[in-house]
Amino acid sequence: MAFINYSSREIQLKIVYYGAAMCGKTTNLVTLHKLITNAQKGELVSLATDADRTLFFDFLSLNTKTLPGFTTRFQLYTVPGQPIYNTTRQLVLKGVDGIVFVVDSHWDKMAENVESFNNLRDNLAENHLSLAQIPYVLQYNKRDMPNAAPLNYLEFTFNNRATKVMTFEAVAAKGDGVLETLNAAARLLLAKYSKTPNPNVAGVAARSA
Repeated sequence: MAFINYSSREIQLKIVYYGAAMCGKTTNLVTLHKLITNAQKGELVSLATDADRTLFFDFLSLNTKTLPGFTTRFQLYTVPGQPIYNTTRQLVLKGVDGIVFVVDSHWDKMAENVESFNNLRDNLAENHLSLAQIPYVLQYNKRDMPNAAPLNYLEFTFNNRATKVMTFEAVAAKGDGVLETLNAAARLLLAKYSKTPNPNVAGVAARSA
């Protein structure tokens, strides 16, 4: 849920990167942190466990206004991919405003992708939420792999619904599709919370020189 900080005149929106282990969630955030201008971003924080970690950083949108006199700060989180850290996943989802679900395009990762997508639904339900309520986008990562599943198969598996969500092909390790995915998720949130029906939010996160 959007948090309004009246003392700093900021609206804080939380985006969670969700997906199976090793699908590219961490790579997305590390790459984003490198790409976004220093003037916009905070420190990249890593909360490590024995076998996995959760990453977090926030950035200030310089080009958008959701309410007059307020700026917008986006908080980006990853969840641990290992199933044994499901409680941590549930905690990270608390207060979520938007989701980027990262799909590993490897054929041999499809079962894990589907399991993670179902787990996302279950954990949202634990927080009394559903994908019908939360703006989200899909990122099909690792599209450069020789054994990547066809796009139409991924669409059928993860975007087979009456109203399609936005999807992005990506190679997060190379930075391809990373900013586009984030900006799309941010635009959905700004459209939801802005009093302007179609806010001009083409570039929420600015690329560093």
